Amino acid sequence: MKLVDLHVHSTCSDGTLTPSELVSLAKKTGLSAFALTDHDTVKGLPEAMEAGKKEGIEVLPGIEFSTEYKGKDIHIVGLEFDPDNPVFLTEIRHFQDSRLLRNRKMIEKLHDEGGIDISWEQMQEAFGEAVWTRAHFARYLLDHHYIKTMQEAFTRYVGDTCPYFVPREKVTPGQAVRLIRKTGGIPVLAHPLQYHLSDEELRHLVRTLKKDGLIGVEALYSTHTQMDESYVRRLARTEGILISGGSDFHGSNKPAISLGTGRGNLKISYDILTNLREARKK
Repeated sequence: MKLVDLHVHSTCSDGTLTPSELVSLAKKTGLSAFALTDHDTVKGLPEAMEAGKKEGIEVLPGIEFSTEYKGKDIHIVGLEFDPDNPVFLTEIRHFQDSRLLRNRKMIEKLHDEGGIDISWEQMQEAFGEAVWTRAHFARYLLDHHYIKTMQEAFTRYVGDTCPYFVPREKVTPGQAVRLIRKTGGIPVLAHPLQYHLSDEELRHLVRTLKKDGLIGVEALYSTHTQMDESYVRRLARTEGILISGGSDFHGSNKPAISLGTGRGNLKISYDILTNLREARKK
């Protein structure tokens, strides 16, 4: 069975392997294909796709948009869109600007209200030009001994319900879905159980996004139990969308998650990608 991984991050956002290193690992792992889905950026795609050609690994253009919905970060994965489309390149800047504004506000809150020795310049020195996510804030807090584990950052500082969290502004999941469809891609609702929505709330979100062009939802995911996977499969079936799957690999930023296999139990068939591609044509 040909295996794929449709949710992977590199050093261009909050992963710890370069795009070409991901290709080498994918070949070693036995994957046929993977999607590079860095947060709000396609900066790593040229390197990954060039390396993929050399290694015989199919690299799918991908992205993970971070959007705001009722005060929560909702993530939309885009697959196989045209990353050179002028409309896409214009719109992605709005997503990046929203993230920059959010990051500045979080730095201010951590410094002014949390007493953390942090500044924009210190973050730049630590992480350079990568697209900063909350994982970067967690790494900064860990490296500066404010916390003992990365997870503690999300519990005490930067999780959705924490005092220093700032949601994204004016970028909605629907905007992301419409942009992906407009540029020929496949929009997928990422890790739907991480948002802690009720069944009714999640179904409402899926139905709303389906009107915008949503094609899939991640049922196969590293942290899903068998019961979780079954629930998302039923959700997809009853709401008339398809399932997708990905490890959400970040390298050492999520050390328990392996490329392709997640926590050891993921097997994402190439058929899942084929089905998503077929649905896009309709």
